[in-house]
Order: sequence, then C-alpha cells, then structure tokens
Amino acid sequence: MDLLNAIVALSNFVLIPAMAYGSQLALGALGVTLIYGILRFSNFAHGDTMSFGTMVVILFTWLFQSWGLSLGPLPVALLALPFGIAITALLVLGTDKVVYAYYRRVKAKPIVLVMASIGVMFVLNGVVRLIIGPGDQNFADGARFVFTARDFKEWSGLAEGLALKSTQLITVITAAIVVALLFWFLNRTRTGKSMRAYSDNEDLALLSGINPERVVAITWIIVAALAAIAGTLYGLDKSFKPFTYFQLLLPIFASAIVGGLGSPLGAIAGGFVIAFSEVMVTYAWKKVVTYIVPETWAPDGLLQLLSTDYKFAVSFAILVIVLLFRPTGLFRGKSV
Repeated sequence: MDLLNAIVALSNFVLIPAMAYGSQLALGALGVTLIYGILRFSNFAHGDTMSFGTMVVILFTWLFQSWGLSLGPLPVALLALPFGIAITALLVLGTDKVVYAYYRRVKAKPIVLVMASIGVMFVLNGVVRLIIGPGDQNFADGARFVFTARDFKEWSGLAEGLALKSTQLITVITAAIVVALLFWFLNRTRTGKSMRAYSDNEDLALLSGINPERVVAITWIIVAALAAIAGTLYGLDKSFKPFTYFQLLLPIFASAIVGGLGSPLGAIAGGFVIAFSEVMVTYAWKKVVTYIVPETWAPDGLLQLLSTDYKFAVSFAILVIVLLFRPTGLFRGKSV
C-alpha cells in the first residue's frame, strides 16, 4: 500500500505536471527549430511571439465571455485560439516583410538576423505590456479538474490523492494532435517536402523550382500557430504574465538544442528532457521517500536539490553540458 501511495504522489507532483510542461516546451521548441532549420537563424523573439499570441487569445476570450458564450467544461480560450493564431500569423508575416526579408536579400550573416530578432523581442514585449499590462491575467474557465484528489482518495482508498487538472489533459491531447498534424504535413504533403528540401540544401531546392518566398511564408505561419498554441496552453495551465514568456525562452532554446537544432523530433524529445529535469530537481522528495523507506529512516529534510525559484538554472546547466559535449544534440541536428 505504501508503494502505491509513493507512485501516486510521484504521479501527482512529478509525472503529470512534467508531462504537461514538456508538451508546452515541445511545441515552443518546434517553432524555434523550424526557424533555425529553414530560415537559418535563432529567433530570440519566439517567447514574446508566444506572449503576443496568448494575449490575443485572452482578449478574444474575454470578448466571448462578455457575450455569454461557453463551451461547458472546456475553456472558452479554445474557441478564441483560431483568432489568436490568425492575428499572430499576420504579425510574424508583417515582421518578416519589414525586418527579416531585407537581411535575407542582402545575404546577411546569421548573427545579424539574431540581433534583429532581439530587437523584435523587445518591441513585442513592450507592445504586449502596453496592451494587456504587466501583471497576471487569468483567463481559464470551464471545469478546473477532471477529477480531484479527494475523489481519487474515496475511489481508491489510498492515503495519497491524485488530481488531474483539465488544462493538463487538454495540453497533452492538443500537443499530440498538433505534433501529429505537423509531422504529417512535413512528410506527406508537397509543401512540407519542399520545406524539408529547402532546409537540407537551399541552392539545390531553388534549382528544383521551389519558391523560396512561399516556403518562408508557410514556415512563419506554422511557427505562429505553434507559438499561439504553446503560449495559450501554458497560460491556461499556469497563468499569463508577459515576463514569464520572456523567461521561457531559456528552457525552449535548451529543449531545441538538447534535441538537436533543426530536428523536429529532437525538439519534442528535448522538451520532455528539460521539463522532467526541471520538475525532478526542484521537487521535494521527502513525501515519496517516506512511503518507501522504513519509518526509522524517514528523512528530516525536504530532499529538495534546488528551490523552484532556480528551475531555469537546470535548463541552463543542461544547455551548457550539451553545448560542451554534444553540440548536435540527441538527434544530431545542426551544430550550434
């Protein structure tokens, strides 16, 4: 029975939260790796693109709620998400025309595009704060839990409870659907194959008649969709605060680099590696260990390696180790 309680506690505080967080990081890292693989630069504005897309979803959610619209147990944000994707796509396409297209035309070095993306990042950060404010914004509605810890205790008879938030379930299901659609698009459609060919060898792709402007535009639209979806899922699961999305840039880039920049499969794997590492290192293991070991061996301390305030330090440490010993990542993407 104690072993079951330990498994339940581990699932409740580590496995389920890390699975949801990993899904959010994986979607964010997919956007970063697509830009790096196809447009060949590191887009430091991606975190604030997520913030912008989520802000649009929040504004439409509030509008729909003021009209009395409801999706029952599901959050209204899911109804607002297509509008967030569309407006974010217009934003990134406009940004590409105004900022990045010139540097591609003059064949500027990747570092120039990186610096330009940092400028875009600061502009987007300021715009989001100006429109919606710098504070926390809660836009989740519908059913909060699929089942609560109390319901689980009554059903199982265990001392430890297990709760599953509806936003966690929505995150995992949505991420699985989005990833499946993306891989189908990249591997089965003519446009997706054109994007892969352009990523592998730009000169050869151009000689084959592939339209580079069309590839670039479609890439930005996909990245906008991934950013808006990832940002909205993160905001529903936690809360929305513009500066939080700026901080998310580190674990997102760490996920992309750990998996292998330019590798979509690597971005997904890297997202879960970073998520589970952050959660496991910052979790206080006392409760789980107490169930497993004899009572006389019960620890006095929390058995917590790092405070949750330092969870991004875990991403940074993993990033440094990967860059030092395996710069191509787990799935041998492009070397950093």
